[in-house]
Amino acid sequence: MPSLTYLVLCKNHFNSTFPGFISKCRNLTFLDLSKNNLIGPIPVSLWNLKNLIFFYVDNNQLSGELSVNISMLSNLEDLVVSNNNFTGSIPSKIGNLKKLKRLDLSRNHLIGPIPTSLWNLKNLIHVYLFNNNLVGIIPPAIGNLEFLTNFIVGTNQLSGELPVNISSLSNLEKFSVISNNFTGQIPRDFGKNSPNLSIVVFTNNSFFGEFPQGLCSGFNLEYLSVNNNSFTGPLPECLRNCTKLKRVRFDGNRFTGNITNAFGVHPHLDSIFLNNNQFIGHVSSMWGQCQNLTTLQMGHNKIAGKIPSELGNLMKLQVLNLESNKLNGPIPNQLVNLKLLYQLNLSNNHLTEEIPMSLLNLSGLQYLDLSTNNLVGKIPDWLGSFENLHSLNLSHNVLSSEIPPELGNLGSLHYALDLSSNLLVGEIPSSLSKLTMLEILDISRNHLSGPIPTGLVFQNASKCVYDGNLGLCGKATGLKPCRMQKNKASNGSHILVFGLVCSLILFVTTIVIILIFCHESKVMDKSRKGANNNEMNKSFIWEKEAKFTFGEIVEATEDFDDKYCIGKGGFGTVYKAILRSHELILAVKRLHVSDSSDILEVNRISFENEIQTLTEVRHRNIIKLYGFISRKSEMYLVYQYAKRGSLSKVLYGSTNLDWDSRVEIVQGLAHAISYLHHDCSPPIVHRDVSLNNVLLGSDFVPILSDFGIAQLLIPDSSIWTNVAGSYGYMAPELALTMRVTEKCDVYSFGVVALEIMMGKHPGELLESLSSSQSKISSENMLLKDMLDQRLLPPTGRLLMVVVLVVSLALSCTRSRPESRPTMHFVAQELSTRSRASMISVPLRTITIGKLSTLYYQ
Repeated sequence: MPSLTYLVLCKNHFNSTFPGFISKCRNLTFLDLSKNNLIGPIPVSLWNLKNLIFFYVDNNQLSGELSVNISMLSNLEDLVVSNNNFTGSIPSKIGNLKKLKRLDLSRNHLIGPIPTSLWNLKNLIHVYLFNNNLVGIIPPAIGNLEFLTNFIVGTNQLSGELPVNISSLSNLEKFSVISNNFTGQIPRDFGKNSPNLSIVVFTNNSFFGEFPQGLCSGFNLEYLSVNNNSFTGPLPECLRNCTKLKRVRFDGNRFTGNITNAFGVHPHLDSIFLNNNQFIGHVSSMWGQCQNLTTLQMGHNKIAGKIPSELGNLMKLQVLNLESNKLNGPIPNQLVNLKLLYQLNLSNNHLTEEIPMSLLNLSGLQYLDLSTNNLVGKIPDWLGSFENLHSLNLSHNVLSSEIPPELGNLGSLHYALDLSSNLLVGEIPSSLSKLTMLEILDISRNHLSGPIPTGLVFQNASKCVYDGNLGLCGKATGLKPCRMQKNKASNGSHILVFGLVCSLILFVTTIVIILIFCHESKVMDKSRKGANNNEMNKSFIWEKEAKFTFGEIVEATEDFDDKYCIGKGGFGTVYKAILRSHELILAVKRLHVSDSSDILEVNRISFENEIQTLTEVRHRNIIKLYGFISRKSEMYLVYQYAKRGSLSKVLYGSTNLDWDSRVEIVQGLAHAISYLHHDCSPPIVHRDVSLNNVLLGSDFVPILSDFGIAQLLIPDSSIWTNVAGSYGYMAPELALTMRVTEKCDVYSFGVVALEIMMGKHPGELLESLSSSQSKISSENMLLKDMLDQRLLPPTGRLLMVVVLVVSLALSCTRSRPESRPTMHFVAQELSTRSRASMISVPLRTITIGKLSTLYYQ
């Protein structure tokens, strides 16, 4: 044993502390204990292995601080301790490891500055410090690392400006400072002397000024991400000749200049994001030669001209976003060739003519937004054949005629149907009543008439859904009631019947008033007697959670004016209320109750008890409910405000979530549901876990909302009791029985997790897995084809974590409830990631079938 020099024990599922026998192997030069479940600190005795050259303990659960005695391993060339739970600062004596070539301390909990001694390690080639909590600056001494090829320090709290002499690093290939607090300008010669530079990431910082024009002078750039900064000026001209480009992100800056000829032909380019800048020019026809493009986003610029027909050559295109520009002319018929397109957003331009029938062939569309243009003609009835469509927005155009009843066939439409601000006439088709899963409906500001169809989910919705249609009638707030048409031939008999009915109503009303008066007197007496023992009332809940009144909310929203409306659904309207005196932002949901007296007293008490329970829930991933109040025939629920809105809005919006953010969102959601199931007494079953019911805070922390309160609000209403969750997220057993268990939430969580990873609803995947050919299908189905194609495929440790998330999600969506894991198990697995290393094969070989059995119980 003492003569042993080479020891590899990786992926052995050790669940213990550091093996003691290793310190006796004094001649060890190579030690690999990676991808196990080792816990505790690195033992002191290890530092006596003076001959050690390669030391790998990554992907474990080791903890404690990195000892200063690490400097005793003077022969070390590779030090890899990534993805553990190490804390404290990086030892200053790390500078004694003069032979060190590879330093990987990433994915830990390290704090403090990068030691100045590190910059004296002139043999360093790879430096990985990302995903820690490091602070401080990158000093000019980085120029000493002349052999440096990879410098990855993203997701820390580093600040200051990048030193000028990083431009002298001639061997640099990969450079990433994503998600830090850097500011200032990028050194103007950065990349000019680094001909092999292939990956550059400046994303999520505060850089400004012009972008270095020589960055891509070596023409080897593959990945360039500088989104979410404040860069100005034109793009580097050398980009035009970078034929190796695979992914480019310039979105969320202030770039200017003519975009027409800024890019050339890039045969490997997969995705490009130019949105949210100030580019001018035209959409170049040369984009049609970038045959591997899956995502083209150029929205929110000042781009003019026509949409080039050559875009129809992009056979792999899945996302096309040209919104908020100055484009004109018709929508080209050539888009008919984009068979894989699932998101098309051409909104807020100056497009004209009719919606082309060629779009009928885009059967895979999930999100279609043609709003705020000058489109004319009818709403095509063939839109009703888009069975995968989740959201349809045709608002603010010049569309006329009637709403085609075929729109009622859009069975997957669950996010929005917006036909507002057009010239639509006629009645609302009764077929729209079939859209039971629809979250948002807006048909306001048209010329519609007649009654709101019976059974329409939104028949009791806010006025802002139907506002501006003078001919409409119905039960919605602000609309006139519908009247029965009279037949002249039977006026006399109708008058007689009317008189009799009025007499009967007067008599019954008198009796009811007397009974109510007697009942009210009894209730008042009972209330006075029990006042000392029961203080659970509405004002008590308000005072318990915050020092503000309902009157302040009314004042902040100008009595719930439509301009404060931030969301509309079938059961109410959500408003944003800014209480400046309290420095507090609230989200106020107004729920409409047509006749609150119909709610039995026992159910009202049950409702108030449920509200009291929710105010006791305390979890960072569960929305904070401040309280509720009744006013007239309405109920108001007051929540914390989530800045970024729903996860659905963010996931399918213009800002792509990276893999790290997606994993964190899934993990946070799992902990929230686990808390409800296993830490609350009695347990709380959410019943409606869906993408729209997960909100995101300013830092993308997931917040689970909508706890079925509306269901308790009106327990006898068929609208509420028939819906046990959002369509597409409900557990299959609910089709046979309305019995709700925790495993219903587990299934819904699995669907949401898969949707986050796939970038689209997993309905087709789940259907194929449940079919008779599921085994054959899943064995041939590759994970790489299932993951969101808008992102670069995950690699390394991140790939393992993504595999873990998908595996758990698949286990949660099994058809038999008893075969699904508990949320406690899921949350624990996502935290410990104990099985993340079980699949270490290349992404291109991983099948859904293999992942489906990884967590089989």
